[in-house]
Amino acid sequence: MFTGIIETLGTIIDLRHDQGNLHIAVGSPISHELKIDQSVAHNGVCLTVVGIADGKHTVTAIAETLNKTSLGKLKTGDLVNLERCMQMNARLDGHIVQGHVDQTAVCTDFKELDGSWEYTFEYDTAPGNITVEKGSICVNGISLTVVNSKTNSFSVAIIPYTFEHTNLQQVRVGSTVNLEFDIIGKYVARLMQR
Repeated sequence: MFTGIIETLGTIIDLRHDQGNLHIAVGSPISHELKIDQSVAHNGVCLTVVGIADGKHTVTAIAETLNKTSLGKLKTGDLVNLERCMQMNARLDGHIVQGHVDQTAVCTDFKELDGSWEYTFEYDTAPGNITVEKGSICVNGISLTVVNSKTNSFSVAIIPYTFEHTNLQQVRVGSTVNLEFDIIGKYVARLMQR
């Protein structure tokens, strides 16, 4: 379980395809502190650390993960948002995030405002996912508050700290991001369908 509060940025060092899997080597300030078998969210995707060496760690994304997330679009040198799993004795500063990406979305608008930024993302409503104004959404692993919710899109406002310390600084119109919708909202929606 995660909180959506990004701990640090990592840089993609190497990408290696092996059958349907993608082995991702990431260099980061926390790589040397990780352990084999540890869960770490990479752009909001919970992945298991399978190797650690020379200031980098390696994780593996299987075909199912590649089909549902934007990880397959990564390139060497890209920045990824990293968060280690939540400690049970710590504050929950963001919201409950599982690291299980529901789907991807495309950035359709990006505005630089006076001291902040606003992003609009469009997503496919077929899976039944929804957003609500002032509700929580996880974008590339970042816990954010929905500013403007529409049928198949939503906007988020970004403060300077979040912009500077996450890979949102690289997201522009046309960029694909990972979405994890609020778990409580998903359960309520499922109950309402019954």
